[in-house]
Amino acid sequence: MWSFALAFLLIAPLLQWLYIRKFPSLSPMMGYGPIADEAAQPSAPAPVTVTLYTALGCPFCPLVEQRLEELRKQIGFTLEKIDVTLRPDLLAAKGIRSVPVVEANGKLLAGLVTTKELPAAIGERSAHPAAV
Repeated sequence: MWSFALAFLLIAPLLQWLYIRKFPSLSPMMGYGPIADEAAQPSAPAPVTVTLYTALGCPFCPLVEQRLEELRKQIGFTLEKIDVTLRPDLLAAKGIRSVPVVEANGKLLAGLVTTKELPAAIGERSAHPAAV
């Protein structure tokens, strides 16, 4: 009995890690379709804070986080990551029903957002300085 519990405690995190790492190649077989990304057009630096809401076990969250990190190097925004796994109050307050969610300038982008879609949301305030 104890050996089964110990094996489960060791194997379960390993299997979760493998699932998340191999998700892009498994995605079509699971019915999610291909994990494609579109390149972003170069844009000016944006002095804004972008918030990424993630949850434990989300296979899309590391992909969106990687896209945001690469874009952050180009645009220069501040990236804040919030794990909402144990924060249902935050989910309800923001109206978030699934993760990943990217929040920039008061706009929420849910799901597997492409690199092409992100700069438009991040740079929206700089295009409309009077917006609150």
